[in-house]
Amino acid sequence: MDPVLTIVLGATVLTVIGIMSGGTFLLRIASHGLPFNGLQKTFFRAGHAHAGVLVILGLVSALLLTVAGVTGPWLWSAVGVLASAILIPAGFFLSVLGQDPKRPGRLIALLWAGVVVLALSLIAVGVSLIVAGASAIA
Repeated sequence: MDPVLTIVLGATVLTVIGIMSGGTFLLRIASHGLPFNGLQKTFFRAGHAHAGVLVILGLVSALLLTVAGVTGPWLWSAVGVLASAILIPAGFFLSVLGQDPKRPGRLIALLWAGVVVLALSLIAVGVSLIVAGASAIA
């Protein structure tokens, strides 16, 4: 595996500590009745869930690409999945900051940017795996 990508993946594993602390924050909201409205609670939960799932998906994507023997820039498509693990949760969290927001703010655009990055990255990961598999058959 590319050494720089290995460092990126190691740093990504460490981000799970931050996701864990986000879970603690959600527990405090639920159990201590912190002053957040329903929209904020819903968006915080969604951001937390997406962060965890997308980090796992990014790590699995990198592993699959490496095991399949994908090299070069295609191997880096997994980093796009990891980038979406930052953008999508950031859109959820940052778009509802403030006191009693009634609807998401402009930073919801981060969520949609993350969705585009995720879709393009997953297309690249999937096509790379198919090409690698087809090349191995031939």
